[in-house]
Amino acid sequence: MPTIAEHLVASLAEHGVTHVWGVVGDALNPVTDAIRREDRVEWMGVRHEEVAAFAAGAQSQLTGRLGVCMGTVGPGAIHLLNGLYDAKKSHTPVLAICGQVPRADIGSDYFQEVDNDVLFSDVAVFSATITSEEQLPGIIEQAANAALTERGVAVLTLPGDVGGLDLDKALTHSTFARPPAPAGPDDEALTAAAAAINAAERVTLLVGRGARPARDAVLALADRLAAPMVITLQAKEGFDGTDHEVGLSGLLGGPASKVAFDGCDLLVMLGTDFPYTEFIPQGVPVVQVDHAGRHIGRRATVTHPVVGDVARTVDALLPLVEVKADRSHLEAARERHATWQERQQQFVDPDYDRKPRGLLRRKVDNPDARVRPELLAAMVDRHAAADAVFTADTGMSTVWLARFVRMTGGRQLLGSFNLGSMANAMPQALGVAALDRQRQTIAFCGDGGLTMLLGDLITAVSHDLPVKLVVFDNGRLGMVKLEMEQVGLPEYGTVLHNPDLAAVARSMGLHGVRVEDPHDVEDAVRAVLAHDGPALLDVVTSADEIALPPKPTHEQGWGFAIAKAKEFVDSPE
Repeated sequence: MPTIAEHLVASLAEHGVTHVWGVVGDALNPVTDAIRREDRVEWMGVRHEEVAAFAAGAQSQLTGRLGVCMGTVGPGAIHLLNGLYDAKKSHTPVLAICGQVPRADIGSDYFQEVDNDVLFSDVAVFSATITSEEQLPGIIEQAANAALTERGVAVLTLPGDVGGLDLDKALTHSTFARPPAPAGPDDEALTAAAAAINAAERVTLLVGRGARPARDAVLALADRLAAPMVITLQAKEGFDGTDHEVGLSGLLGGPASKVAFDGCDLLVMLGTDFPYTEFIPQGVPVVQVDHAGRHIGRRATVTHPVVGDVARTVDALLPLVEVKADRSHLEAARERHATWQERQQQFVDPDYDRKPRGLLRRKVDNPDARVRPELLAAMVDRHAAADAVFTADTGMSTVWLARFVRMTGGRQLLGSFNLGSMANAMPQALGVAALDRQRQTIAFCGDGGLTMLLGDLITAVSHDLPVKLVVFDNGRLGMVKLEMEQVGLPEYGTVLHNPDLAAVARSMGLHGVRVEDPHDVEDAVRAVLAHDGPALLDVVTSADEIALPPKPTHEQGWGFAIAKAKEFVDSPE
């Protein structure tokens, strides 16, 4: 007869789970032993459980299947939390298998004991402890079904004396439910939204991640309405470079989004929960389409709410809206976007700082003549595969990816875009690379993020995961530095005393390359991306490069001036 652990692992394999990420430990030894004997599932041992949770979440986002991670009693389970919160906020199904002290010791404040059901109560859509074989198969099915149908985190806890228990009868593997079919919109709400769109003269679309499955229909709607599309970061995959796209808003974006927002008399939000309300136009009617009614109205005052799947809603909306012949609103935003993109390209020139315009700017934002991060991001874009998967750390590395890497063709993008965690890019890249070792996986890493979980560079080597880690090594917590300076504070506590990260990578078995000269960037990028195996490119970039938002305020400009003056006064001789 199989054990509880064997039944659990076999059920996951039947669902299509191919990897389980974690750190081995006593209470979960029966589970890891079951994985050892299950040919369909590979054990992915990591150095920190947070990496396991991020990697599992990344696999879930790409496949739609359960991502699975494990953490043993107490501290091991606790370490999973940050990556699990990322999965929760990314709305992706992940199962966490956690250890617990033996049943007889539960509640006695035993060594390493924590109350997992309390610990995971906020992050999980389902959490339960298996205490007997009679609970199978139901409890496993409940956990997986909750994660899959509610697109969230489920936690199963196994006490140390439970995983190895023999089942008293042969069980077929647990069968997991499929998520419900996407729901269509209410007819009355759809008709009202169409009437509002037809009454408007200048429409702007704000397009988010939820619109990606509706790409063709959304593009047809934009064309019919002569509407510029402002996209969110998570909508770059699918809408980047399309005819109506005018870039991003927020800190990541450019000035064309302001033109598109300021010039519209109606905003249509499609599949987005874009949180930065200060960038959303005020005082205009808003149509918002989202599959989750709880999302509607929490970022803007919505005059025409439509609850429903974006693809089904836009398909139904297209026959109801009239063609808008006046394309001046679209053309104004597109022209501004093209002009801004052209100006951004000057920073891609490795000789920029030696030219008249660059010599003047260099005194402010690149006094040490380091590599400009724009150049690095643009060279990665130029030489990356057409179907590469990118991951990005939260912070300035995401800014440069958003502005210079095109998510066209088959490229895909992952990040901690809702939780905003540090240190996510490398672990997520590990998860992606394990799914397909032939597909190029590129992580845009901040130096602060990479060094936070530096030990798991070893995981790339030990599991032969050919990730390409591109490090924007500016010796700073760059986004925090920018936030301080925007409000007039001198940077403090942001300096990072980094080692030679390429040398560190080589000591762990990766191919490591360090670049300090702008003229060496392109050849180094090309060589690292072509390397057969895990590789790290450590590029020493400018710490003072400024990424201005689409509509910088007078207060922000004054804040920068004050901050720079304070930094100059406080700096050592």
